[in-house]
Amino acid sequence: MSTPPGPRTPAPAAPATLAQRKRQLVATELTETALQLFAHQGFEAVTVDEIATSVGVSKRTFFRYFASKEDVVVQFLAGMGADMRAELAARPAGEPPSVALLCAVSVPLAACEDHAERTLPVVRLILRTPALLARFLEHQAGWREELAEELAARLGVDPAAGLYPRLAAGVALTAFDTVLRRWSEEPSDTDPLTLVGGAFELLAPALDPARS
Repeated sequence: MSTPPGPRTPAPAAPATLAQRKRQLVATELTETALQLFAHQGFEAVTVDEIATSVGVSKRTFFRYFASKEDVVVQFLAGMGADMRAELAARPAGEPPSVALLCAVSVPLAACEDHAERTLPVVRLILRTPALLARFLEHQAGWREELAEELAARLGVDPAAGLYPRLAAGVALTAFDTVLRRWSEEPSDTDPLTLVGGAFELLAPALDPARS
């Protein structure tokens, strides 16, 4: 079973200012507190007022960071699309699409596996709460367009002119979504990277001939 090459090492970011660090600390505390409340009481039972009070900030302060309580959870996965696109863009130009796409979707799956104690409850919450699942699917639709654009650029084609870029991106994200759901149901028996590697072994024949 294939194992994807390791992700690229990102360039070091510029040092954050004191104000940025303070904002990040507040955002992190709001997120962690909200996720704990959701896990213990259920998503629908927790209010914005309760989250803000638990952190010791005002409701107004909460809305400086998040548009709604749904955003507290969804932002947990919002960076996945950017990570996948960045990884796809960093893959060698001559690499088969199936390998490049496997590496792209493996980045967030590896992060989930490496931090399972924190990520698994959130993934389950998203997949089992209709309002959050709807938001997650909206994000996936956006990721599909981003991956299609990046894949089209790699292949030197117009993403709007042919079916392949969007089809290939959609297939890759279907594999990602399927593996994520399987992992949330059977985490002790499931290795996300092994599962997604196996999925792409099945998908590669359909993905790679399109380059010719």
